[in-house]
Amino acid sequence: MIAPSDGLPPKLRRWAVATVVVSVGMASLDTSIANTALPTIAADVLATPAESIWVVNAYQLALVISLLPFASLGEIYGYRRVYVIGLALFTAASVLCATSGSLGTLTAARVLQGLGASGIMSVNTALIRFIYPARALGRGVGFNALVVGVTTAMGPSVAAAILSVASWQWLFAVNGPIGVAALWLALRALPETPRALHRFDGASAALNALAFGLLIFGIGEAAHEAPPLVIAAVLGGAAVAGVLLVRRQLSLAAPMLPVDLYRRPMFALSSLTSVCSFTAQGLAFVSLPFYFQAVLGRSAVETGLLLTAWPAVTALIAPIAGPLSDRYPPAVLGGIGMAALACGLALMAGLPARPDDWSCVWRLMLCGAGFGFFQSPNLRALMMSAPPERSGGASGIIATSRLVGQALGAALVAVCFGVSVAYGQTLAVSLGAGFAAAASVVSFSRLAADRRTHGESSTK
Repeated sequence: MIAPSDGLPPKLRRWAVATVVVSVGMASLDTSIANTALPTIAADVLATPAESIWVVNAYQLALVISLLPFASLGEIYGYRRVYVIGLALFTAASVLCATSGSLGTLTAARVLQGLGASGIMSVNTALIRFIYPARALGRGVGFNALVVGVTTAMGPSVAAAILSVASWQWLFAVNGPIGVAALWLALRALPETPRALHRFDGASAALNALAFGLLIFGIGEAAHEAPPLVIAAVLGGAAVAGVLLVRRQLSLAAPMLPVDLYRRPMFALSSLTSVCSFTAQGLAFVSLPFYFQAVLGRSAVETGLLLTAWPAVTALIAPIAGPLSDRYPPAVLGGIGMAALACGLALMAGLPARPDDWSCVWRLMLCGAGFGFFQSPNLRALMMSAPPERSGGASGIIATSRLVGQALGAALVAVCFGVSVAYGQTLAVSLGAGFAAAASVVSFSRLAADRRTHGESSTK
């Protein structure tokens, strides 16, 4: 059915939300779930630790390079169709991952799985815009932010739980029946959406793949301490491809990389805030396990339980922040959330030498509350600052900003450890506090941009 202008009827909306939650949850979980199992996978397929990294890299690269092309295809052929194809590919690729017997076949299956995840994540926020009425869009993106944030953060804990009772293949096999159920729901509940008239631009897709692929690969090489010349060459190639991509987009009426949307101050500032927030999150999530285990002497299980405080509070706050963003300016809500995250990370960096568990937990709860309070309003601001016919481009930028921020955060952790082995964790968390503070400032600056936009509208 074609989505009405004010969202789906309540009963059908619940089923549509259910399939989005399940599908996005699986795709987000698989961005981090394989990390914990890498030593086990490497031993089983007779690969070196360095070779096994491609189990993670293949998924992330396939995901990042195809987000914006899939978002463009969603605008042209309908978000529902791209979503369903992505979900089917992700489910089938998960089964292939579970039955792989070598590193080569597993890596190839992970590429397909990443492409499927991209089909889901590139258009899921755009679909929410057509599932929910405009007055409740904040509630919809709140649930979406909750699922993405919590499942990404819980990846290591979920992986540890599965590996404690089953082999690594079950990390991927569990997606099979869940994916089939989600696909059944998607075919029955997701709405058809209006389709754009412009054509798909293959040259833009190729340049996009080069720019973002080389960027993420270069960040990963920096994190793994590759030779400086190699890192410089890869990042230089990314910069050249990026410049060519932007120049091509400027001549297009509906660009794949939505430079047209970046002319809108609210969209540009919201995107920048998103990158900063996920960089702060990446710095914290990668560095804190080292701090808890290497410095405080906590076990892997204890570390997982301590870190759970962050996503648990995010899960409580995000559904509250979503409806609030329908009533209050996202610039203020997001600014307050990022300020709370900055305070929480600064307090984590200033922990005493031998803190008790509660001293860690309440600081992490503050971080989780701040992150949850920020995400939903920011997503709403991003989507509402784009016209409905450009929802695909906005949705693709949301996912791209998140992944680039997380990759940048992980690379900066490696830089911090390179500066100081003894104090690398503290330096990384402090840097995360700085990124969160910057995100807060940028978020509050959207108030002026919003007033300026409304002022221009009132004079027309």
